[in-house]
Amino acid sequence: MEHITMSNVTDLQTNDYCNNYGCRTFSGDIMLRYLQPDVYDSLLETMGKAKPLDSAIANSVAHGMMEWAIDNGCTHYTHWFQPLTGATAEKHDAFLEPTEKGAIAEFAGDMLIRGEPDASSFPSGGIRDTWEARGYTAWDATSPAFIMPNEEGGTLCIPTAFVSWTGEALDKKTPLLRSIDVVNVQAMRIIEIFGKDPSVSRVITTLGLEQEYFLVDESFVANREDLLLCGRTLIGTPPPKGHQLDDHYFGKIPERVLSFMDDAEQQLYELGIPVKTRHNEVAPGQYEIAPSYENANVASDHQMLLMSILKTTAEAHGFVCLLHEKPFAGVNGSGKHNNWSIATDTGKNLLSPGKDPYNNVPFLLFLCAVIRAVDMHADLLRASIASAANDHRLGANEAPPAIMSIYLGKMLNGILDQIENDSPNEAYEEGTLNLGAETMPSVDKHSDDRNRTSPFAFTGNKFEFRAVGSTSTIAWPNTILNTIIAESLDYFATSLESTLAGSESEEQKDSAARALLREVLRDHRKVIFDGDNYSSEWHEEAARRGLPNLITTADAIPALATQKALDLFDRYNVLSNRELTARSEVLLEQYYKIIRIEARILMMMLSTKVLPAALRYQGELALIVQSSHEASVECSRSAAKLGDLARLAEQLQGVMESLQTMIQSTQKNNLQGAEYVCNTILPEMSQARLISDQIEETIPSDIWPLPTYTDMLFIR
Repeated sequence: MEHITMSNVTDLQTNDYCNNYGCRTFSGDIMLRYLQPDVYDSLLETMGKAKPLDSAIANSVAHGMMEWAIDNGCTHYTHWFQPLTGATAEKHDAFLEPTEKGAIAEFAGDMLIRGEPDASSFPSGGIRDTWEARGYTAWDATSPAFIMPNEEGGTLCIPTAFVSWTGEALDKKTPLLRSIDVVNVQAMRIIEIFGKDPSVSRVITTLGLEQEYFLVDESFVANREDLLLCGRTLIGTPPPKGHQLDDHYFGKIPERVLSFMDDAEQQLYELGIPVKTRHNEVAPGQYEIAPSYENANVASDHQMLLMSILKTTAEAHGFVCLLHEKPFAGVNGSGKHNNWSIATDTGKNLLSPGKDPYNNVPFLLFLCAVIRAVDMHADLLRASIASAANDHRLGANEAPPAIMSIYLGKMLNGILDQIENDSPNEAYEEGTLNLGAETMPSVDKHSDDRNRTSPFAFTGNKFEFRAVGSTSTIAWPNTILNTIIAESLDYFATSLESTLAGSESEEQKDSAARALLREVLRDHRKVIFDGDNYSSEWHEEAARRGLPNLITTADAIPALATQKALDLFDRYNVLSNRELTARSEVLLEQYYKIIRIEARILMMMLSTKVLPAALRYQGELALIVQSSHEASVECSRSAAKLGDLARLAEQLQGVMESLQTMIQSTQKNNLQGAEYVCNTILPEMSQARLISDQIEETIPSDIWPLPTYTDMLFIR
């Protein structure tokens, strides 16, 4: 028998992971086994280089997909899409097709390419009425089909776009794909000006997402309607010990949580999702998972799958996975850091400064295109991450404020100074750190630190959009990000093409580019801020600079309805005026409904749990005070406590009556309604919570009817 060493064990484990990676996706070797070589090559061109799909191969691809799916226990297939709800959707159809002689398994090319789910009840923002039911799903061949197993077998899931009968986008994927194409067109113009590498055929946007989440024991969630229905606590006092000592952050992962993580990661590997990092986050009960970089469209699909896998796997381990941005008031919230970059299809990162950034003119153009885009369209960028949930997080210690600004760091700011003043100096060296102990090695040092308070920070070769919420479908913020950056690239390319007029001189190209960069920096550098974004001084400075501070969703969403926004998205065929207006209306409607739902749930919890508990304890205290007086026993403090509790109970009932009147007020699902719930209902909910939390701190634990923060955050 072969002797088993630790090296052998590691090899076996690694091989198991490697062999299972992507086994539930129709890609790579799996496609090669089920498709003819010419069909495989054609589909690979579409998937890898975004070449137009050859419809002639659809039947062959469909047959190969079906064979693979059936071999893996699938009985049904579905067109998997992302409607405007923020979730995913699917309608399952059986492969089985009855015939006169029995039944056969059938899946033709037209069934792969197009589906007709109707899906008329999804929000459309007025694009179609209920009686206009026809809707189509269209195969997105650039994102691999995958299998979702179940106890009886599995379902073949085909990523698709979802559009109306008139071809208007009813989903999150279609505008994202359009925006990716626009970035490619405009970026290739810049590349061609400076001499395109013949091997480069396309520019892609890449994403790396960091997903934060909480795990809470399912028994606690079952006893809290707010967590069960809203994903966040509407009442509850923070625990005496939270994350003040930072002892949970990067700490040892609890065994039960580690078991959940291992299970979830194995499923994600099988779906070809390259998860790389896991750790404890700042708050007790909070964790993070992060995959490696992928092209933006696939990363978007994978992010939706990742959130789904986290939720279902948590249930199997007796947890509930909370993806809400602020499940616990007063405790660190959750985000989804959106690491965005741009690269050629040969793998060259166009946001990499290189060893000599000052003379890397293409890099400087792409960098300054981002700066210009964020300054000109800060309102749109803020609107892209606006939601009722994210409003609770932005500006707190775990998230940047609603003011959109850019962090660049000392090195790049120095280079921009040199460009603006036309005075090149020595490049800033990265260098090494000497740790001061002979046994410790020298550590390579980056040219700049990071700034975790910045909403949009440059981090070496990418921009980290930190303000994206943890529940967000990343397709939407990246659609906006791609579009505004494409507009700046268009501006740069048009200006340079006009100035150069076909000149091949490298000196003239350099001179024209630097003149353009100086102009852009003079006009848009005000959006750059490297300091503490949490400070009140920055808010005052931002106001002086004229940077918008759209604090709430009701403040932010109107940016999508401006003529500037309508013209921008229409010009690049990312969203027509009707499609963009529809999204604005859907977002306002969702915000309005979410706040009203939360208010009604809060009223139910106050009426059926908090107030009865307060009155019950008030009654007990009253009996104690009465019997003490009858026995001539001094109980002034108990009497004072009784009075305090009675006053709190009265105050709570008064706020409840006021809140009930507000809920019953009929408003339209538009901006007026959003402003009403924002400015009227939310403050009253906060007041009700304040009183309820004071009552919780007064009532004995055997009477308090709800799991507390201490229970939910610390019991594993």
